[in-house]
Amino acid sequence: MTTPVMIMKALLRSDGARPRVTYYDETLGERIELSAIALDNWVSKAANLLIEEYDAGPGTVITLRLPDRHWRTLYWALAIWSVGAAVDLTGSADAEAVISTDAADLADGGVLVSLPVLARRHPGPVPGGALDEAAEIAGYPDVFVAPTTTAPDDPALITDAETIPVAAVVTAAEPGRILVSESGAAFLRRSLAVLAADGSVVLVNGADPDTLARRLAEERVDGT
Repeated sequence: MTTPVMIMKALLRSDGARPRVTYYDETLGERIELSAIALDNWVSKAANLLIEEYDAGPGTVITLRLPDRHWRTLYWALAIWSVGAAVDLTGSADAEAVISTDAADLADGGVLVSLPVLARRHPGPVPGGALDEAAEIAGYPDVFVAPTTTAPDDPALITDAETIPVAAVVTAAEPGRILVSESGAAFLRRSLAVLAADGSVVLVNGADPDTLARRLAEERVDGT
């Protein structure tokens, strides 16, 4: 059994400086590249936030309402799995917290995420009881030690179709520098499969066909 926590540890052992996630937003003109060390830093801060603010752990459900194929979506999912909680893509009423880009989702609290790479605070009103990730995540520790382990049959990913346990959330490893273009649960699971194979995930949003082809060549993508 390979788990998301095991994947992160393996990436750090393999080559902490090697690019693991490369993200383009052609609409905003942004590019960010994360090494395993940088990715782990974001994951650790988000995981510590989840524990300190929501006592998240095995049995906790966290709703994730962030865009497909976005680097922030990926590190938040990895953070949820790091604390042993389940990523919910359905908006379950059982969720302990909601992580969203939309303030309207956070009337009962949660984490308000701003997508731009250089965001330092959310540009609009933050609902009472909600956390402004851009303004506050830097204050959480960038080293995370999982307080407990998860069981193979604990829920890891909740979709409208099924609940996928920890033992099955990572599919067959897919090596290479791979363009991940899927949506929803498939986006998260294929990203895990690439990282599990000591590979690198490339994400491109808002690109026309010519721009996409250029990015694939520039990034030496060898699988789509």
